[in-house]
Parts: sequence; structure tokens; C-alpha cells
Amino acid sequence: MNTRSSRVAATAAAVVVLAGLATGCNRGSDSNVSASGGKPAIGVDLPRADSDFWNSYAQYVKQDASSQGLHTLPVSNSQNDVTKLVANVQVFQNTGAKAVVMAPQDTGAIASTLDQLSAKKIPVVSVDTRPDKGNVYMVVRADNKAYGTKACEFLGRQLGGKGKVAELQGALSSINGRDRSEAFAACMKEKFPGIQVIELATDWKGDVASAKLQSTLAANPDLGGIYLQAGGVFLQPTLALLQQKGLLKPAGQSGHIAIVSNDGIPQEFDAIRKGDIDATVSQPADLYAKYALFYAQAGAEGKTFQPGPTDHQSTIIQLPNGMEDQLPAPLVTKDNVDDKSLWGNNVGK
Repeated sequence: MNTRSSRVAATAAAVVVLAGLATGCNRGSDSNVSASGGKPAIGVDLPRADSDFWNSYAQYVKQDASSQGLHTLPVSNSQNDVTKLVANVQVFQNTGAKAVVMAPQDTGAIASTLDQLSAKKIPVVSVDTRPDKGNVYMVVRADNKAYGTKACEFLGRQLGGKGKVAELQGALSSINGRDRSEAFAACMKEKFPGIQVIELATDWKGDVASAKLQSTLAANPDLGGIYLQAGGVFLQPTLALLQQKGLLKPAGQSGHIAIVSNDGIPQEFDAIRKGDIDATVSQPADLYAKYALFYAQAGAEGKTFQPGPTDHQSTIIQLPNGMEDQLPAPLVTKDNVDDKSLWGNNVGK
């Protein structure tokens, strides 16, 4: 990644070409374009507003829609409620959407809506989450199994292969929660059998995570590590609880609880610099927005893609119900936390 100014230029270039993977197959219907400068209308639904990660994604959607010169309908927010998402999608259909961008938090409950959109030839781009069923044009996502594996390997090394780790899991109804949890468990079993993993299901809710972590700390005063599957909702309540219990000790100091997170938000970077946490896996909020909009535009124009490497250091894979562009997500520690190419150091600038 480059600085924000160079990302804007890269965005404009990306709209024109994507490593030769796109082939124009225009449907040839004037009804597929809106009256707004000839651009097809794109509906964008944000999944929630209670996460710093998703609020950052929302900023990038606004910026990139403008820089790419796209015609987006009024953006909706389904607030982690699949019923609201279905209703918002219906509004998009009624107002002429030719493509839809969404991030369904319950990946099993959106299938019928996806099938309805497919029947109307409205391509869907799913961001960060991969629907279990139902046709999608493209999933824009990082390899979530790699998140769990990277977190496991980092914590395993930090604890020297021994001790106890609490895992604040996301919703297991979500492919992301399942992927991270399954990969973390498999890695620990294979590489660090001396570490006991205490799995805490949270449904991506910070208050639930805090309550369960408090009970875990009471029962396991020797807890040596914590894995936060979503820093955007878990970081603040976790640090507040540890502070309250007198357990928030900086990295390198005796009694420090090693913490690795997922998201790559600025707050996590600040916590790494302070020594409150040790690492995070940076989900590319900027690239999620950029390529979600890119693929939505391409889908509305009838373009198609093939599996294989792209020009933006990712790989498109074939799914049973569509395709997925797996974007890179680096591990961030004190050694690279100030890297200017990380979106968490650039958001809002």
C-alpha cells in the first residue's frame, strides 16, 4: 500500500483495468445504466456502526465512491440485523440499483435474498463475509483462516508453548467467526499442545466478551494470553477490564498478558505502541471499500473475472456460489506498527 494520495491514483487506475482479469461482456441494455452520468446505480449497505473497523470502512466507501466517480444510492446501515439488511436491499431494488454491496453478518440467513437478486440479474459483492449459500458475483475478503493461524503462532511463541489463552470468538453463525476459531484451534492443537485454549463465544458483542472474560479471569488467575477476533468491538472493553483488575501491564513487564487482535484499527496500533497489546492482524478496510466498489461497478457493466492472481497482491478463488478476491492482511507488531502503508496509519487523512 501507498500513502493516501497514491491510493487515490491507484483507485482510478484500478477502475480501468485489473491485471487483465476482467473481460468486457456488456449486457447491451440501456436499462442497466442510471441517468447519473451514464453510471449504473450501486446500492451499498453498511453492516454496523458499533465497530471502529466498520466505521473506518464507511469512511473509505464514501471517499472511494467519490474518487472513482461512481453513482451510489443513499447508503444504508443494517445494524447487524439481517431483517434490516433484507429491507434495505429491497429499497435498493425499488430505486434502480444495478449492483449491491453488502456485508451480511449472519452468513447463513441471506441466501434467499441473494437468490432473488441473482434472478433479477443484480450482481452482489459481499465484503469481509462469505455467504454460506446464494449466488454472489464477488466476495471481497481476506483469508480468515490465516487470521486464526497468525494469532495462534504469535501467542504460542509469546507463551513459550505453555499456559492458558482466552479466545474471544466472533459469532459462529458467521463464516469469519468459524474460520478464525477453527484455524486457531487447529494450529494450537498441532503446534502448541501445551497451551489450554478457553473458547468464549461472544456473537461479536463487546459487552458479552467483557462479561465472559471477567469470569474467565476469576477462574484462571494464571491466564497468559488473549486472542481478540475483532479489535473493533473487543479492544476497548478488554483493556478497560484489565485496567480495572490491575492486570494491564505493558509488554516486557512481569505479569503482562499477551494479546493479539484482528482488525488493524488506529486504536490497536496505539495500544501496540503503549505495550497494552502485542499484535494485530490488519484487515484491509481501505482495500475492502476500494475493491468492493470496483467489482460492483464491473458487475453492473457485465464484466467477468477468472480465478488467479491479481495486480493488487491478492488471489481470486472459485467458490461453489461465486468468486472470492482474497486480499492480503499482514501481522502488525511493535516492529512495523509505524509502517505508513498500513491503512490504520492513514485513515481520516
